[in-house]
Amino acid sequence: MPQMLDPNFARTVVLLCEHGDEGAFGLVVNRPAETTAAEAVQLDPALVEPNGLPLRIGGPVEPQRGWILTAVPTEEADTRAIGAGLYLSASPYALREVLQTHPAPPHTAVLAGYAGWGPGQLDAELAESAWLIMPVELDIVFELPSETAWETAIRRLGADPSLLQAGHGVH
Repeated sequence: MPQMLDPNFARTVVLLCEHGDEGAFGLVVNRPAETTAAEAVQLDPALVEPNGLPLRIGGPVEPQRGWILTAVPTEEADTRAIGAGLYLSASPYALREVLQTHPAPPHTAVLAGYAGWGPGQLDAELAESAWLIMPVELDIVFELPSETAWETAIRRLGADPSLLQAGHGVH
């Protein structure tokens, strides 16, 4: 929502991966980096022929930490289901596999950093109508251009983004 003044979250679509008494964890899915994922990672041995998969900025927390988000089930032990048919991993093995597969695997993203909330923080922001909630839609997460994902999500909720103003939440 426009009243979210933190520039890290302006016009973002956040995939909420975990939300409980101890806090919340999510990934911004519509913030592209200015580099490819392969250029941003340092694997040993180095990647030979990376596929050019773009890197996304998953959030302001631990920007050096990488995540693989995918709708493609994997046998990788360090991959966990997060719901809505999505899987999350931080495994260097999985990262190598994703970045060396040609063409890049469908419905797969590599993200740097994450969004995190302390106990009760996200609940308070939700109570203030600082966020809108919708079910996961894979095209918004993986297929739409980053610059249109936020507006598309708002419109799918039945709202006109141009009518949203700071201080006027949607209830």
